[in-house]
Amino acid sequence: MNSAYKKDGSCEMPENVVRLRERLNPCRLCPRQCNVNRVAGEIGSCRIDATARVASAQRHFGEESVLVGRGGSGTIFFAGCNLHCVFCQNHDISQEAVGQPCSPEQIADLALNLAEAGCENINYVTPTHVAHAVAESIVIARRRGLTVPTVYNCGGCESPDTLKLLEGLIDIYMPDFKYASEAAGRKYSDVSDYPSIAQDALREMYRQIGPLLVEHDVAQKGVMVRHLVLPHDLADSREVIRIVAQTAPGCAINIMNQYRPAYRAGEFPELLDYPSGRLIYSLCEFAAQNGLRIL
Repeated sequence: MNSAYKKDGSCEMPENVVRLRERLNPCRLCPRQCNVNRVAGEIGSCRIDATARVASAQRHFGEESVLVGRGGSGTIFFAGCNLHCVFCQNHDISQEAVGQPCSPEQIADLALNLAEAGCENINYVTPTHVAHAVAESIVIARRRGLTVPTVYNCGGCESPDTLKLLEGLIDIYMPDFKYASEAAGRKYSDVSDYPSIAQDALREMYRQIGPLLVEHDVAQKGVMVRHLVLPHDLADSREVIRIVAQTAPGCAINIMNQYRPAYRAGEFPELLDYPSGRLIYSLCEFAAQNGLRIL
């Protein structure tokens, strides 16, 4: 990804980053294919125009231990989301255009400040709909000396064509794999064909960087999947595990027991319960039996 310099001394972006920005008009960054002109200020399902909005940037110690290490994960939370999960615990950020509009240069500043503070990585949270800005900011930050791993922390509803344009910029992909049930994806996240979309995305991520590499107890490169277990096994979690094991053999997975009713969960009586500890334990056993690495 060599870049040429313009006559005024500014550095051009690599072709893949230019092509990501071109995908904003009409917008086809994600599988929703809203086809709005975000460059002109139009917004689609994500509720964000072409300018990324940063809700927060901080050292975070609540992530997986392989991300936290000693220095914490340098999280940059973006407002907006291409999913509309009715139980979202970050709905005040994901479902609203909150935070500060930030240019790629400003996002790069945030990343460099977090790295200088000792963070083990830069963790871009909900980056799907602003992948163009994330990519450009990574290029800028690396030119300015960023060396810690970059983490693409997403909901799993990704376009493989967009992911291909991120190749070489992302060190760690951390997608959710929310459902193996199409009906659940439609009902609880307002997206059709979620299982096939998430599987295609995972396949492309794994092609790029493969299984998780951990050195000195800190993740350096690779794919790690998150799966939040829902009450009454509404996500069909065993089938999620089968799909992950088939698509990304030996992949790392965090089977999460953090579900709690939030946001609009009260509109769905089945979401007002909690998954049992017995279910969580059995799913971890099942994942290990299928060759996955439990985080």
